[in-house]
Amino acid sequence: MSSNRRRSARRSKRGQLAALAVVVVLAVVAVILDGKLREFADDREPAEPAANSRPQNIVAVTPAEGTGYVYDRVAGPDRTVTRDSTGDIVATFTDGSRTAVLRGPVRKFAEPRTTTATVSTDSWVRLMPQPWKADTETTPWFRTWFTAALADTSPDVLAVALEYGDGAPVRKDKAGVQFAGDAGFGPINPEGSSGNDLRLEQTDFFDYLGLSWTFPDKKQVAPDPARHAMFDCSGFVRMVYGYRMGYPLLRSDVKGAGLPRTADGMATVGPGTRIIERTDPAQAAPVDLLLPGDLLFFEIDARTGARLDHTGIYLGLDDTGHPRFISSREEANGPTFGDLGGTSRIDGSGFYGAGLRTAKRL
Repeated sequence: MSSNRRRSARRSKRGQLAALAVVVVLAVVAVILDGKLREFADDREPAEPAANSRPQNIVAVTPAEGTGYVYDRVAGPDRTVTRDSTGDIVATFTDGSRTAVLRGPVRKFAEPRTTTATVSTDSWVRLMPQPWKADTETTPWFRTWFTAALADTSPDVLAVALEYGDGAPVRKDKAGVQFAGDAGFGPINPEGSSGNDLRLEQTDFFDYLGLSWTFPDKKQVAPDPARHAMFDCSGFVRMVYGYRMGYPLLRSDVKGAGLPRTADGMATVGPGTRIIERTDPAQAAPVDLLLPGDLLFFEIDARTGARLDHTGIYLGLDDTGHPRFISSREEANGPTFGDLGGTSRIDGSGFYGAGLRTAKRL
């Protein structure tokens, strides 16, 4: 081989070695960078959902360490909205309220005898052990409670309310006390003639149960046997939220850590967060602030003057997109979200829509 060819071969070999060295160096750098990027990705906080997936009135955002959730602080009313990594709402907690609205399996509620409307919802309404306030998500009790509540499939506020509706089966505890089943409103009024005079009011949850009850003021009240398996509108709310879900109950309309006896008492001196301010005489608005489980208060009986005389529990939107509620009524002789005595909608100018005055979240 000539000297020129030998020199050319050596140059070619050196070039190949240099190229190989560059490849090796680049590969090493890539591995190092990949490790650093992975380390950064593992240490960073969960990514926030897209800004346009949240309401415009957010006042703060707090990623919860180690939970995979993001907690948005929202105003009007002040509350904390919990979102998962996709930005979907998992739960809503309202300041001053023990009510938690959690996302769960979809359920469909129907009452064929009284309405063709149905309500399908993925909202599950439960009570926290204490009222919510900002930063509660950082407390140990809440993380334990929240994990258990998300996995809980036992009857919630909405399901319990339906356990007293049209045709609901009787359920008894181990002592033989009926605690659920199709409920009446009250005994026949011997002096009644029509409309809301047909049945007597003032039937409470303990009448339904047939049990004497001692209230926080140490006063014991005995049930009326003629009112067994019955309750009026406020008695129904007290049964659902109080006896079944564990919210404290008061004997009368006094201010305290519990639900007062009447609709007016619940609305005026009772606990909870005001969601709709009272409006007289126009229809209360806006109803789009409501969440399932909220208490609604109405003025629909001219005989009671300015007192609020009816209450019920908001269920959510029905299959036609209208807000619907359940309450115990004389016309239906018990709890209903049907249309006897007025369509159970709170939008528009119908009987209950026009009579709605205010709403609270317990």
